[in-house]
Amino acid sequence: MPEIILENITKRWGKFFGVDNVSLNIPNNSFITLLGPSGCGKTTILRMIAGLETPTEGRITIGDKVVFDSNAGINIPANKRKVGFLFQNYALWPNMTVYENISFGLKNIHEEMPVLDVEAKQTGDLIRALQNGSRIKEIVEECRDKNGKLDEKKAYVKLIDNYNLSIYTAKELFGLGIHEASDPAAAATTRLSEYEAKLSAIRGKYSKEGKDLNDAFQVTKNGEVLQENRKLTKEEIDSKVRACSRIVKIGMFMDRYPAELSGGQQQRVAIARTLAPEPQVLFMDEPLSNLDAKLRLEMRYELQRLHVETGSTFVYVTHDQMEAMTLATRICLVSNGVLQQYAAPLEVYNRPANLFVADFVGNPSMNFVDGKGFQQADGNIALDILGDIKATFVPSEKIDLKAWKQNRDKEAADKVEAERQRLMQKGAVEKTNKDEVFKYHVQKVEEVDDSIADAPVITEEDYVLGIRPEFINLEKDGAIDATIYGAMPTGMESTLKLRVGEYLLTSVIFGGVIYKIGQEEKISIKGDDILLFDRKSGKLICAGRLEV
Repeated sequence: MPEIILENITKRWGKFFGVDNVSLNIPNNSFITLLGPSGCGKTTILRMIAGLETPTEGRITIGDKVVFDSNAGINIPANKRKVGFLFQNYALWPNMTVYENISFGLKNIHEEMPVLDVEAKQTGDLIRALQNGSRIKEIVEECRDKNGKLDEKKAYVKLIDNYNLSIYTAKELFGLGIHEASDPAAAATTRLSEYEAKLSAIRGKYSKEGKDLNDAFQVTKNGEVLQENRKLTKEEIDSKVRACSRIVKIGMFMDRYPAELSGGQQQRVAIARTLAPEPQVLFMDEPLSNLDAKLRLEMRYELQRLHVETGSTFVYVTHDQMEAMTLATRICLVSNGVLQQYAAPLEVYNRPANLFVADFVGNPSMNFVDGKGFQQADGNIALDILGDIKATFVPSEKIDLKAWKQNRDKEAADKVEAERQRLMQKGAVEKTNKDEVFKYHVQKVEEVDDSIADAPVITEEDYVLGIRPEFINLEKDGAIDATIYGAMPTGMESTLKLRVGEYLLTSVIFGGVIYKIGQEEKISIKGDDILLFDRKSGKLICAGRLEV
């Protein structure tokens, strides 16, 4: 499967930038999730890669083929990009059976394909199945009901699944009557000789023409597979349908209609239909959002397994950060059309690039604590937090805050200059949906309406601490006095709201302990993954530990 490269992709409507100068490299066989709030641009990115939306600017490459280039005037249509698309709506034909729904798109394929000898393939498949006549009889005998009546349709499905056959080959195998013979092994051996002779004759015919058949029964000449512009044969269509149905485990529902299936089963049909044409890349736009919570969890496991079994590249849109964390090999987090971070799930969780990422990823959400202070001679940062508490932030790695801020200011100036240069170009428009530093939320007992409050004056001494709930522990010798303000036990853990002065902190305590509202406690903040953010830019400065 190919890698996908996006270079400076922009999509705007008038002066509104839905996607703003996004560049991505999606590796081969990866599972990428596009994550972000509603309206952030993630679905637009997906649709542009698939060819369902035309970018305003930029370049998109799938494998070794440029499918869009605004400068070169290249825009290959969606049906030529060999990609599959799975929507939130299953979009199944209600008047068609499961089999017909999966095979529908395959019947419309007409393109350059290898020359296939269908008769030789069927013969080869029969030879493979006839190697063990006793096993054929065992498979068929399993399809009798309690009264001994044989269910032929069930027998066909069993033969298909056990020998990876098409329905046509399975019917021919069943018709040989091996299962009815008193000595199925001998009967199979006799038939095996007949089919081996038949295949030998077919190969002999090609040999006279200077051609041959490879292991897939494709016609070759001088070692090269011959190609022709054609449609898929019934044999090929059936084989693809059966193979996909096995992958998503819906082989037993092929004769049913969508209305006779559950939501999860309908989603499996939609997945099989998308996989059947063997797309280079599989795009999914919130495909599990219509399912209930339990079924959604089960389908996540199915998608993980599907990704491994198919070896395909998956690009998945979701606003559910739990889906993104559990499914992805890398997360692409977007806000206001701008790429915020592109990294592995645990890196996004442990080292969010900025306040927006830190707030969006994690459940319960990260605690944000304002801090005011300065860097000491030993490199540590002295901070006043939570009102009047004195604390020291100890960076995990040596950092020079003065140099870091100089680099921050240079990057901001370069960005302003780059935007000025862009606006000087012919046809350039100013972005109306301006990018702003994320307004994080500090939990307080008495909440203040930010819309009417005066904007704070931010100085170079202002920082923000990011503390995950699991790093706040209840300990008898803890340095901070707190009161249980709220408690939500779930059995395995409890989520607590802890009051510290006028502030509230969220903590996750593992175990089945019951906590009472108003209970006095002492807390400590442990771990080396406490995060220090720059309040002016919202960017992550470094990680470290907090000493109180």
